[in-house]
Amino acid sequence: MIIKILLTIIFLAVMVAVGIYSRKQASSVDGFVLGGRSVGPWLTAFAYGTSYFSAVVFVGYAGQFGWKYGLSSTWIGVGNAVIGSLLAWLLLGRRTKLMTQHIESRTMPDFFGTRFDSQGLRVVASVIAFVFLIPYTAGVYKGISTLFEMGFGIPYEYCVIIMAILTAFYVILGGYKATAMNDFIQGIIMLFGIVTVIAAVLNTQGGLTSAIDKMASLPSDTDPNVNGGFASLFGPDPWNLLGVVILTSLGTWGLPQMVGKFYSITDESAIRRGTVISTIFAFIVAGGCYFLGGFGRLFGMPPVLPNGKLAFDSIVPSMLVTLPDIIIALVVLLVLSASMSTLASLVLTSSSTMTLDLIYRDKKSLPGEVEEGTIDDTVSEKIELRKVVVMRVLIVFFIVISLMIALNPPTFIAQLMGISWGALAGAFLAPFMLGLYWRGVTTASVWACFAWGVGITVVNMLIGNPINPINCGAIAMVGGFVVVTLFSLFTPKMPKNYTDKIFECYKR
Repeated sequence: MIIKILLTIIFLAVMVAVGIYSRKQASSVDGFVLGGRSVGPWLTAFAYGTSYFSAVVFVGYAGQFGWKYGLSSTWIGVGNAVIGSLLAWLLLGRRTKLMTQHIESRTMPDFFGTRFDSQGLRVVASVIAFVFLIPYTAGVYKGISTLFEMGFGIPYEYCVIIMAILTAFYVILGGYKATAMNDFIQGIIMLFGIVTVIAAVLNTQGGLTSAIDKMASLPSDTDPNVNGGFASLFGPDPWNLLGVVILTSLGTWGLPQMVGKFYSITDESAIRRGTVISTIFAFIVAGGCYFLGGFGRLFGMPPVLPNGKLAFDSIVPSMLVTLPDIIIALVVLLVLSASMSTLASLVLTSSSTMTLDLIYRDKKSLPGEVEEGTIDDTVSEKIELRKVVVMRVLIVFFIVISLMIALNPPTFIAQLMGISWGALAGAFLAPFMLGLYWRGVTTASVWACFAWGVGITVVNMLIGNPINPINCGAIAMVGGFVVVTLFSLFTPKMPKNYTDKIFECYKR
């Protein structure tokens, strides 16, 4: 226990110290939200990866999908690396950096408002982002607190509150630069931790070969006379597995806190290096988490909840509880690192969106246009400082709301994530990506996609989830491309001279 407490205190002290160190760079809006658009490839790649993978993956997804699909759940990690990281950087990285810098966009709702010349889109997008990032945040809290409860014996409620306070402290102090620097430190811990934990867990089963043989001997859930499904290449349920791969991999392309990393990177050469770094990170961390979770059935049945369902969020903790104390301390740091980085990204995204896209909704001029009036530098500086103060206040507000949900979570971590990712990526993914490439995307098509993504997710939830939230999220994302394409073909086009000004950034 002394080792666990000592390592945790050192870790948290470093996080706070980075926040204090970065506070001078967080005095302006660009500095607080984007790190001055000068964050290098290593920090950006690790910020992307650590925001992607949190306790939600390690505790919730790895446990639940490892139980359902066995070793084939590793495909989810492979999909996260190839689709969620490699292709995201290749297809979105450069174009997002150039266009958002060209139109001076700081947030995803800001992008929609300027790219499609609609302040209404900007307002609605900011509301969607704020509302549906809350269940995501609650899922992260639930994941880390489950591990803390196992490792330290501290009640769940105290874990949630302590973690929220510490995360808020360094984000409020240092903004995005502090978050990116801490993400790098946390990413190193995650890489080392996942490799060590996998080795330790497999050792308890007699090694890799022995563990795979044991998985192959397990009977199927649907037919007790059939063995081997949980050790097969595509597992016992490949179609539902594909839905999970789509949701967790393609979803990152439409999440504001993920795409925002491309806004802040320094230049195009940094994007190329960041692509490689981010993909390798994802292969190790995501692939490792799901590979580890695939062995969950070797550690006995998880507890049963009062409603008769298995407590999937207890599967991974049950795999770790018999490990040596030093390994458990490392696990706690691993999950703490993953969770705090994701939380920092979520609260910063939410507060900046509400501040810049709802409270201070400035109408910007495109490059080359004459602004309708100017304000002197002193007034401008005061407004900038006021915006940063409001963002810091909203960080506290967002954390309090998500804490209230986390203290009484309505469902499993995976289902919380399905609702959040389905609505956000279902609404944002298609219009954002197509808006970077296709001049023909219309304002009406973006409105239609917002209604589609949020509508299908909310209706499915209200009628009792007849479609699994995971699969519903995947349908929302893929269907969004159909919605945007069809509506763009049959609704009025945007003025050619306006879209020409937007797209001229790619000619430089």
